[in-house]
Amino acid sequence: MHKFNVRTSARNELIDITQKVTAQVNKSGVESGICTVYCPHTTGAITINESADPSVASDITKKLRSMIPKNENYSHAEGNSDAHIKSSLVGNTVQVIIENGALQLGTWQGIFFCEFDGPRSRNVWVKIQ
Repeated sequence: MHKFNVRTSARNELIDITQKVTAQVNKSGVESGICTVYCPHTTGAITINESADPSVASDITKKLRSMIPKNENYSHAEGNSDAHIKSSLVGNTVQVIIENGALQLGTWQGIFFCEFDGPRSRNVWVKIQ
């Protein structure tokens, strides 16, 4: 298993981590397999989406903020229930096929770390099989 750090700079943001994950795949030497990318945080997530146009990530965070506002009548005392809900909806894991030593992502796809309670220093775990 490999781990790397992601430093976030906003309360809600999507950070493209495709190059960091690709570097781990290259380092592994695996030619054919599966790459699992996992977020070990309850207020963060991992997703695959378009990485060619940064406005897509911005639109996603904007829509999640409007659907799940920070200040609702939540019971959780820490004041970050919205982040927990967003994390649950997006999910904490993605898997990508590795073939010929490369991640098999679509033309416009990238892997994103999703921050919902930042800014923070976060960890991402990568397991290559």
